[in-house]
Amino acid sequence: MGASAAALALAGLPWQARAQTFPAKALRIVVPFAAGGVGDLTARIVAARLATQMGQSVVIDNRPGAGGVVAADAVARAEPDGHTLFLMSNGTAVTAGLFNKLPFDTVKDFTPVSTLGFFDIVVLSHPEAPFKTLADVVAYAKAHPGKLNIGSINIGSTQNLAAELFKSSADIEAQVIPFNGTPNLIGALRGRQVDVGVEILAPALAQVRGGALRALAVAGEKRSVVLPDLPTAQEQGVAGFVASSWNALAVPAKTPRPVVERLQREIAAALGDAEVRKKLRDLNIDARASTPEQASALLVGDIRRWGAVIERAGIPKQ
Repeated sequence: MGASAAALALAGLPWQARAQTFPAKALRIVVPFAAGGVGDLTARIVAARLATQMGQSVVIDNRPGAGGVVAADAVARAEPDGHTLFLMSNGTAVTAGLFNKLPFDTVKDFTPVSTLGFFDIVVLSHPEAPFKTLADVVAYAKAHPGKLNIGSINIGSTQNLAAELFKSSADIEAQVIPFNGTPNLIGALRGRQVDVGVEILAPALAQVRGGALRALAVAGEKRSVVLPDLPTAQEQGVAGFVASSWNALAVPAKTPRPVVERLQREIAAALGDAEVRKKLRDLNIDARASTPEQASALLVGDIRRWGAVIERAGIPKQ
């Protein structure tokens, strides 16, 4: 039987039977970031292990830009057979609240399969700034309303919205100053052009370890695995300031459940591999698989939370 005839015969089988032969060809992970970033590297590390486990190549398809809309739309329109996956992230949830109209429904058009990893958001200051803790920052802001400057990267980014969330959670008056990218934010912190900054920990960790910047708090629900002595914002009295960045893999919504379950098992196995965990830990990523239901709840919860932050901060929709 020729390849095309075999494909037609396979297509005629019920989905339960077809799922037993999955994957029937190479898998493709569409990544909404440029090559070399943390999200891209996470996808590549996991993809390499999946290829070994599943006996099929796993190709990374980088489609950056437009807040991840281009990449997401490509997956939403793909054949729902499990061979095309989307590297979903907290940025996907932000985009849902930041755009007036999207060519897809972020919740209805995708089935999250599993989370891949979580990475910390940190509040930073210059080591000579008068802040030893996040509580010091809050006390200063309350004593000097409107005087505190909080740096972040671009308006609408997770870091920018986390800075706005810090303001509202701590009930302080402060200015959030956006910078074009992490290097410019770190330069502003080192030059004391802003009082504190909110950034993902990974790109700032070398500055913290080298003493050029001081870490005041992480915004996660638990302490960072790489800075275990650093208290969380919750531990320092800012109860509502809980935020982290995450990545997950999703497929088109109509992908059959047996295929979704197979992918979830393979992802969980990949993330349980010691070498994969070490590579992700070296990127300051806490590797963590989930069920499809848990990943979906995370997405829906973040859409609701970041949508409220966007509205409260008065950030215009695109």
